[in-house]
Amino acid sequence: MAGAEPLRPPRGHRPPASAGPPPSATTAARPERCDAGAMDEDVIPVLRVEAADVAVKWYRLLGFTPQWEHRFEPHLPAFVEVVRGQVRLFLSEHEADVRPGSLIYLRMEDVDAIAAEFGMRPETTPWAREVELRDPDGNRLRIGTPLA
Repeated sequence: MAGAEPLRPPRGHRPPASAGPPPSATTAARPERCDAGAMDEDVIPVLRVEAADVAVKWYRLLGFTPQWEHRFEPHLPAFVEVVRGQVRLFLSEHEADVRPGSLIYLRMEDVDAIAAEFGMRPETTPWAREVELRDPDGNRLRIGTPLA
């Protein structure tokens, strides 16, 4: 931001006498950087669902298969991972995790087959053939196959 004034503390603000990192923070061993070859880094969208079992059935229509389910206790909300090829999604019954109605974009090879499964036709955009679906919880999935 050219010409922007530097941020300054409010008038009359004085840092506490103990300002600055404690001596142990500057001399403590820092964690080693992760070796990029040690694991595949990934982004996994989290979608809010009301009933994980119902959501998993719906995501199976898209070719996803459940990998695991976690609950802290049998009566508590579920957290489930579903996978299709290299695409992973987390489905969470936890109310504080995510707002319902999120939008995610999935780049997939067979948008025409997916659209047909749901009785829809993909639209052609300048970048892909796409269809937008809503899961049983109102989450929006925009699915696209890139144009050649």
